[in-house]
Amino acid sequence: MSELQQEKIGQNILIKLAMLVIILAGVRAASEILVPFLLSAFLAIVLNPLVSLLMKRGFRRGLAITLVITVIFFVMLLLIAVLASSVSEFSDLYPQIRATMEQRMVVVQQLAAQFHLNVSTTTLVERFDPNAIMNVATLVLTQFSGMMTNIFLLILTVVFMLFEVHHLPYKMRNSLVNPKIRIAGLHKALKGVTHYLALKTVVSLITGASVWLSLLLLDVKFALLWGVVAFILNFIPNIGPIIAGIPPVIQALLLNTVFDAFMVAALFAAIHMVFGNMLEPRLMGRGLGLSTLVVFLSLIFWGWLLGPVGMLLSVPLTSITKILMETTPGGSRLAIMLGTGRPKRVKGLTK
Repeated sequence: MSELQQEKIGQNILIKLAMLVIILAGVRAASEILVPFLLSAFLAIVLNPLVSLLMKRGFRRGLAITLVITVIFFVMLLLIAVLASSVSEFSDLYPQIRATMEQRMVVVQQLAAQFHLNVSTTTLVERFDPNAIMNVATLVLTQFSGMMTNIFLLILTVVFMLFEVHHLPYKMRNSLVNPKIRIAGLHKALKGVTHYLALKTVVSLITGASVWLSLLLLDVKFALLWGVVAFILNFIPNIGPIIAGIPPVIQALLLNTVFDAFMVAALFAAIHMVFGNMLEPRLMGRGLGLSTLVVFLSLIFWGWLLGPVGMLLSVPLTSITKILMETTPGGSRLAIMLGTGRPKRVKGLTK
């Protein structure tokens, strides 16, 4: 290979990297528009099988979509009601939480003194003041009207997407170059993502219900709220269940006993072990064909690019990117790098 050819290859790589940086910067700048669109798209992917199921039972598409969207709307209202009720109850319990925290911090100060460490109880209480949680929750409630407007626009977008799905194959067949290859790749991506999101939703519902009932039996306050949090954060791979378990453990340590806090921690560990490491892999099989490292890195990347919603949708977004790469000559090698490793051996073939 001549020096001129090597120089052209180097220039092409630099140009592609520069284009990638520009695209990512544009996506991040437009995240306020893209995030609701992506969330609507994935909600439509999850809800479309329910609409199809109702249509098989004899319902027309419009009526089936109306029934599904009505249920989703009431579920969202229920979540908002749970948040409002929890904030009100927290305001009533705040003096008790503050007093308990001051008592526990005295114990921490005494333990630190044994190691010749000077710890100020007042400073610790101010830094770990539970009122910060109250302020955040109050801020959320003050933006209630704007949030309701966003929910309305989100649901409206989902409705139009569910109506448009019926016409999508025709439009793609008549608008794409090499439609067979493109439609096959898109169908594979949608099928994998639908399967993943549907099973992930079921497992998350089971996880949230288990957390709620278990905390209720342990007499831990805000059990329903922590169940909802566990349901939502279970969509975040690897670290989501861990984050969901931290607030209930701290709360049990403050409002209950050390033994109760230990039981709550053991409960979350057991639920994550059973549902996250045993039930979920068994239901999903090989999943979306992504390596564990890629799943974790995608969590960081999409979270940086799109915020919390990007973390929730990191696995489906990476899977769609990988499958679409497989349909392009230049991206097929990159798709291999995102995969799980060597392909599964076929029986009867030698090494």
